[in-house]
Amino acid sequence: MPILGIGLHVIVAIFFAVHAIRTRQEMYWLFVLFLFPLFGSLVYGLAVWLPEMRNSRGGRRAMQALRKQIDPGRELREARESLEVSDTVQNRLRMADALLAAGKPAEAEPMYAKCLQGVYRDNADITLRHARALLEIGQPEKTRAVLDALRASQPNLKSRDGHLLYARAMAACGDKEAAKHEFDALIDYWASLEPRAWYADVLADWGDTQAARALADEAMQTVKRMPRHARELNAEWIQRLRRHAA
Repeated sequence: MPILGIGLHVIVAIFFAVHAIRTRQEMYWLFVLFLFPLFGSLVYGLAVWLPEMRNSRGGRRAMQALRKQIDPGRELREARESLEVSDTVQNRLRMADALLAAGKPAEAEPMYAKCLQGVYRDNADITLRHARALLEIGQPEKTRAVLDALRASQPNLKSRDGHLLYARAMAACGDKEAAKHEFDALIDYWASLEPRAWYADVLADWGDTQAARALADEAMQTVKRMPRHARELNAEWIQRLRRHAA
């Protein structure tokens, strides 16, 4: 199929040639690609490009996304099978995680709660996952109580994800002053775009579009300086921040 007078196989060969130059492959690849554009592209793609994509961070994310599109229920199905074979804490956690990832927090929450027994009763990691499930099913008050209890029992615990959950729970509870205090503290020490995206959403929900825009504009300045792989990793947060930016 010609595109602008150029065969598609030639365009693919040019794409792979640029990749070969950028990644400093052996120069004979250029001869193979341009002398035999169709066959050369096939060989280069299988021998060089595909293995590199699989081993790169962005490639792994793409492959994971592809697998989810092809078989979105695979992890949940396998987790359920493992739990049926052996009802262990680890298999319950895997099942709960799969349910949460599948957008079923109401089913995940009791499974997390069941894991918080015996030697795992005060496990901080499981408690934080449980808190996330509670927040996602619309129970911010319980989320706040769970996190307050965790902080009381483990005052030296440091968790940025837990802190973000707490700030989100404060906002969902309608406690604006507490939420603002927690979000301000978060973005003061955590350079990630994630808390800024959540904070911008919260500010917009409060009707403070000016503050949301200022926060998003500042974050987008950081995005401009990010390398491509970092932008790929933060694609979700960048997209959410763009909604509030000027």
